[in-house]
Amino acid sequence: MTTAGRRPHSGRPYAFSLRRLSLCFGLIALVLLAAGTALKAGVRAADDHPVAAVALGLLALAAAVLVRRRRVRVTRTAALGPSAPGDVLTPDAIVPAAPMEELLEVEEPLEVEEPLEEVGFEAMSAEEFEQAVADLCRRDGCRTAEVVGGAGDLGADVLAVTQDGQRLVIQCKRYDAAHKVGSQDLQRFGGTCFAVHDAHIAAVVTTSEFTEPALEYAAQCGILCLDGQALATWASTGSAPWTE
Repeated sequence: MTTAGRRPHSGRPYAFSLRRLSLCFGLIALVLLAAGTALKAGVRAADDHPVAAVALGLLALAAAVLVRRRRVRVTRTAALGPSAPGDVLTPDAIVPAAPMEELLEVEEPLEVEEPLEEVGFEAMSAEEFEQAVADLCRRDGCRTAEVVGGAGDLGADVLAVTQDGQRLVIQCKRYDAAHKVGSQDLQRFGGTCFAVHDAHIAAVVTTSEFTEPALEYAAQCGILCLDGQALATWASTGSAPWTE
């Protein structure tokens, strides 16, 4: 199979031909002569038959206008793209541009669901509650606060160092409202918080309440007790209870 291509260039330069130049000038002279003769004939005919000359001029003008319109139509068709044979561009086929108001219209923002309410301390697991208490300590200026609760913690669930360098030992009791922290809980914690953990500040934090004997023992040993109401106040106000 062969493909069409350019003829190979021979590499020889084109030579100047006086014969070709003379032929070109001769053709130009003949065209000018013919145009001059036709012009003279037209002038004579106009003098002899002015009505016919005017009619011929009008026909020539009409032909020029038709040719011009056809060129404009071809140009518009090419700009609109190819169409099927026989298709005619009608005013109904032209899609009007969208109004400026629609173009500038901003879409409405998507609806955002309401944020979920914060989970209360009572709904947390024991591990989550201990972590929440440690987070409160860090929030209120403690240098360090880590959860150490678990088997063998000897009563310490959170160990922290306050802003002024005091060692803070906290025991967390996530109890329901019907389960109060009793004196036995305080006694077990009191036996380790100072002697074992070297606490400068010892605290018991619960989601419930303390019994009266537990509060009396805590007051004798210098243990800070935070019940559910005091815990909620601590979380909302941001005031560290060991500084009060």
